[in-house]
Amino acid sequence: MGMYYWDPTYALVLIGMLLCLGASAMVNSAMGKYSRVRNSSGITGADAARRILNNEGLYNVQIECLKSGSGDHYDPRTNTVRLSYDNYNQPSVTAVGVAAHECGHAIQHAKGYAPLNIRSALVPVANIGSRLGLPIILVGVLLSWNQVLIQIGIWTFALAVLFQLVTLPVEFNASARAVAKIDQYGLLTTEEARGCRKVLTAAAMTYVAAAASSILQLLRLVLLFGGNRRRDD
Repeated sequence: MGMYYWDPTYALVLIGMLLCLGASAMVNSAMGKYSRVRNSSGITGADAARRILNNEGLYNVQIECLKSGSGDHYDPRTNTVRLSYDNYNQPSVTAVGVAAHECGHAIQHAKGYAPLNIRSALVPVANIGSRLGLPIILVGVLLSWNQVLIQIGIWTFALAVLFQLVTLPVEFNASARAVAKIDQYGLLTTEEARGCRKVLTAAAMTYVAAAASSILQLLRLVLLFGGNRRRDD
């Protein structure tokens, strides 16, 4: 079994880890920098979100403040934009950018944006894929390289990768909508909007890195286990 602990395909895992670490450092740097820049309008993330949503006619979308310092998201099940404590309360460039991004998801939902609907539909199978893909492969290996189980495991894991790929257009589109609405409703100055774009671009790179890492992990599984029918020969 030693070869499976020290095989060359670990390079793929390492590359994925480095991509994710680099993207995380980039977004933390950008968000940290512009969270210290007060916007000239003095509007908080909550203010910006409410203004965008009202101007878009989305009065039914609620805005909630999370107790934690992270976790900003839009919940399509309850039509709720949830902002971290700092982004909800602070009048920073980062807060407005993040709030506008989450409102971008709310607008996607209201307009029936297809990739968002696809991603929402994939959530259950993606959760199954990320949790059960590797265990199924392991069981297949333990059962004398049972190729049926191994292939099922690989395809199950691939569902989680598909979710990551569908997430990309959803996130990029939400950021594009955010920038457009910030400009349309005059929430930030030209210079502040430039900083906001840097924050949103850095955030988007975390999704790109996560997708790339998942693809590399899937490639590794295929290289290690996908073509092992010859072991039964």
